[in-house]
Amino acid sequence: MSEDAPGLIRTRDLLRGAKEGRRDALETLFARYRPRLERWAAGRLPVTARSLLDTGDLVQETLLRALENLRAIEVRGPGGFEAYVRQAILNRIRDQIRWGRRREGSEAPSFDLVDPAPSPLEHAIGSDVVRRFETAMLGLSEQDRQILHLRIELDLDYEEIAALMGRPTPDSARMAIQRALHKLAYAMGHSGG
Repeated sequence: MSEDAPGLIRTRDLLRGAKEGRRDALETLFARYRPRLERWAAGRLPVTARSLLDTGDLVQETLLRALENLRAIEVRGPGGFEAYVRQAILNRIRDQIRWGRRREGSEAPSFDLVDPAPSPLEHAIGSDVVRRFETAMLGLSEQDRQILHLRIELDLDYEEIAALMGRPTPDSARMAIQRALHKLAYAMGHSGG
């Protein structure tokens, strides 16, 4: 447990415990990241690239491989482990697409082509807004991206974010999030949309 965030086990502490061989740390990491990675990956595996492996299986397999190879992973900052596993999942999806191309009678899907059905996020706010959001996020500082990732994507509260980001109070984390959101909104408004 982290001293500055009672009750909150930081991912880096779990990673350290998992590297030391603690099974409880591995199980906690798996339970923490599997659902959010499955939500993120939903709709990204084209139907033509599926075999007996669906998106949930792909996420589970990739996450298990990442956890088995923890010693080779260097996590830098909040959200680093999830970013690493997301990239591994994208690589695995690309592998599945290549496999789908080699199957006899299959169409040659593009790497840019994903499942044509909109993801839940695209349903909610539209694919154009998602595209503008992702582009605007790339234009923010690393610290702003991390703090927004913790609030928006991981849905952490201000106290947890303050502890993870080294902020003195939850209110200072809230203010940093507000500033980052203003920068994000400005960038999205000036991205041609």
